Amino acid sequence: MSEERKTIYLCLAHMSDEGFEQKYVQEAFDTNWVVPMGPNVTAFEEDLRKFVTGNVESAVYQDSRCPEATSAAWNLNPALKDTKVVCLSAGTAAVHLALLACGVGPGDEVCVQSFTFCASSHPITYLGATPVFIDSEAETWNMDPELLEKAILDRKEKTGKYPKAIVPVALYGMPYKIDEIMAIANKYGIPVVEDAAEGMGSRFNGQVLGTFGKFGVLSFNGNKMITTSGGGALICQNAEDANTIMWYATQARDAYPYYEHTAIGYNYRMSNVCAGIGRGQMTVLNDHIAHHKHVQELYKELFKDVPGITLHEQPADPRYDANFWLCAATIGPEIRIKGQENAYKEVIKTAVGGAAGVIKAVDSATTDCQPNENVEALRVFMLSKKVECRPVWKPMHKQPVYKNNPAYINGVSESLFKIGFCLPAGPYVSDDDVKYIVDCIKEAIVK
Repeated sequence: MSEERKTIYLCLAHMSDEGFEQKYVQEAFDTNWVVPMGPNVTAFEEDLRKFVTGNVESAVYQDSRCPEATSAAWNLNPALKDTKVVCLSAGTAAVHLALLACGVGPGDEVCVQSFTFCASSHPITYLGATPVFIDSEAETWNMDPELLEKAILDRKEKTGKYPKAIVPVALYGMPYKIDEIMAIANKYGIPVVEDAAEGMGSRFNGQVLGTFGKFGVLSFNGNKMITTSGGGALICQNAEDANTIMWYATQARDAYPYYEHTAIGYNYRMSNVCAGIGRGQMTVLNDHIAHHKHVQELYKELFKDVPGITLHEQPADPRYDANFWLCAATIGPEIRIKGQENAYKEVIKTAVGGAAGVIKAVDSATTDCQPNENVEALRVFMLSKKVECRPVWKPMHKQPVYKNNPAYINGVSESLFKIGFCLPAGPYVSDDDVKYIVDCIKEAIVK
């Protein structure tokens, strides 16, 4: 009897074969450092600092254009010599504190990419500010620089002041047009908070995402490139900024022999136990990145002759080096999928993704902005084949909670939401899995 096939998930956490994660966690228990901060946190921050400040020569740079590149010793990018990294409880916390340190407060506006997960925009509202949503350009699927500048000038005309910050997002690991975004930001004196939560190890012109702007956000959620179970980090340009972030993250205590507070702080520091996992994960980070790139190349080859399926690829410009955290694709509206006639006929009982059990019940199976019926049918079909296949993020400007927010729209993200889907790419996804996934998609297409 053949072994039952296990579900192939988008990206599962993957530990080092040597058990380094357990080793460092055990050290925390053995030394009773089971509190926020501690030796593991300090060491993890240093490992991250070395990684994000390294030149491209110090990274595994395996893709079809640079097959000869190999791992080398760490080589500091001189422009990043003052960079510091602060470990926090979540990537969302990192966005929150970065905006706070940029001076964002009640009555302010922040330009943020619309095509993203809600953690990019929600922290803006925590501070009493207003997200101003910027649509994407079709090449990278990320923030459109032309729309960004249009929004900046229009907000200045309408409100009398410039937006307080700019938040581009590395969607599924794809680098944004950071050269153009930084030029615009510098032109108007607006700080950039790079949301590289999905772009750990992605690079532009050899430089790691998250190191171009005033702050860079990383995420170590359970499905990210590396994990600390839950956690995040903030890349800071210098020690002064890092100290400010650490102060806010530890309840903003003033220097008295008792608890004195002149500002509102937060309990956002990473635990020494979780940081132990992170230290171990750093030993497999380059391997994970190389694996995701390999999976992308395999999908690219196998989808060549599949009608109506278009894999999202990085720009031909060799400066773009995506980690391909998730492999994304689109399906043409003309393609019919088995079971498509039943799409959206029933209200789903569980969330798509990892939030099962904590979703709010709804009365309708449809909304005014949703994936095409063939995308939903493909999701259901793949689920029956034990493959996780998820829609791309719904643009924030189409979320009910943000229906009244300013938005500068060109139709790109809404169009992609209707036809886009994500495919498994994580470390446990084998070559045979990729072939099986593509075969399932071929089977799903009605001839």
